[in-house]
Amino acid sequence: MKKRALISVSDKKGIIAFAQALHDMDIDIISTGGTKAALEAANLPTIGIEEVTGFPEMMDGRVKTLHPLIHGGLLGRRDLASHMEAMAAHDIQPIDLVVVNLYPFKETISKEGVTEAEAIENIDIGGPSMLRSAAKNFASVTVIVDPADYTTVLEELASGETTLTTRKRLAAKVFRHTAAYDALIGDYLTSVVQEEQPETLTKTYTLKQALRYGENSHQRALFYQSALPVPYSIASAEQIHGKELSYNNIKDADAALRIAQEFTAPAAVVLKHMNPCGIGTADTIAAAFQKAFEADPVSIFGGIVVLNRPVDLATAEQLSGIFLEIVIAPAFAADAFSLLAKKKNLRLLTVEFAEATNEPEIVSVLGGLLVQDPDDQMETAADWQVVTQRVPSDEETAALAFAWKAVKHVKSNAIVLANQQQTVGIGAGQMNRVGSVKIAIEQAEASGNIEGAVLASDAFFPMDDSVAYAAEHGIKAIIQPGGSIKDQASIEMADKHGITMVFTGVRHFKH
Repeated sequence: MKKRALISVSDKKGIIAFAQALHDMDIDIISTGGTKAALEAANLPTIGIEEVTGFPEMMDGRVKTLHPLIHGGLLGRRDLASHMEAMAAHDIQPIDLVVVNLYPFKETISKEGVTEAEAIENIDIGGPSMLRSAAKNFASVTVIVDPADYTTVLEELASGETTLTTRKRLAAKVFRHTAAYDALIGDYLTSVVQEEQPETLTKTYTLKQALRYGENSHQRALFYQSALPVPYSIASAEQIHGKELSYNNIKDADAALRIAQEFTAPAAVVLKHMNPCGIGTADTIAAAFQKAFEADPVSIFGGIVVLNRPVDLATAEQLSGIFLEIVIAPAFAADAFSLLAKKKNLRLLTVEFAEATNEPEIVSVLGGLLVQDPDDQMETAADWQVVTQRVPSDEETAALAFAWKAVKHVKSNAIVLANQQQTVGIGAGQMNRVGSVKIAIEQAEASGNIEGAVLASDAFFPMDDSVAYAAEHGIKAIIQPGGSIKDQASIEMADKHGITMVFTGVRHFKH
């Protein structure tokens, strides 16, 4: 009996050449709808699905391959006499090769303005069913879901049969593919019905690249991208120069991009080890970077820079004099790129500065995942409560607002000293809050930028010692969430030293 292949593809890339090769091997081709038309237009003979099933395609194509004469031909075990007897009794012919890819559900829901009805009609039912049937019976059936596998299959068929190893590998690929397809559908419908606590969480990601190693050289690492790409993200960034990104590069770049998105004026963010070491804003991107650099000219060495404006030559000249790992911006002027590209290892990336998405943040823990909404809330001066006798001046208010944006992105316990346009001292990740205060003040004093600086704390002061230490070093304005049982002690300490203090009522703890 001649071998049979069933071909029904949405993505027709390479299918004519593949089908021609099957025809040349004297393999009969069963096909459906648009695929059948495309093959016949190339003068390739096909058997219509209705010729196999005895039923026409119906319900706008919703029902065409869901039939025992199809699935029996896919699922029947060739090594079991009872299966072969059943197939013979019901005139079911074996199908040896299945080539199917699915309705473009992802592409459909990615379109702007897509309706729910359009999305539903692009949920493939027959395709996944055939793929799963064929994949389950990989002992006898070869199944292809990816055009990239055409060449391997043809090479093996030229020798008579595909190998069990290949069939098993392709079957695993099918189940990954259909699982990802179903995950997208489930995620879409979950969002439609606004289910906030689904009983299961199934996300799907696509391999973007294998990394040289993870956090350390002995750790294997891979980089996956969301199935529905997020425009403003390190996963969607385009690398235009430099060596391959590392695991740590990607994590740091992600953190820096999150900070840069807080600012609409020209802004520069310099980051090391998941914490900013300098943030600056100004009228030009070159001036903004200069402020970020001056915030901590020591820690910037080997850092990552994100700029929210295209890089011009003036900015590139500043960047080129420093050892940096990565520079990310919306674009690079030709002369700026030429200058920076002289450093062969400097990674240059472009990213689309789009609106932030509200996708959940997902973090792995042993045996599970933590999922939370993004911390995209930001309070303004209208939300603040002045709790001291002295109210902030306009200049202090502007500086407090800047510092409050910055401290949100510093690892807790977090303290940021800043003026209206730049951070001047950052204390991050200490086990007690006064320790962070001391680090931030020491840094600001070392750079000579503490004069007129304000202080932001991501969470409340548990005691008045942080306020007292800040007062000793000339700090005159503080912003913090409030909420401690000892708030009054901190307020009294501020009043004692003529410090203005505002409460935001919201904590921005970054664990």
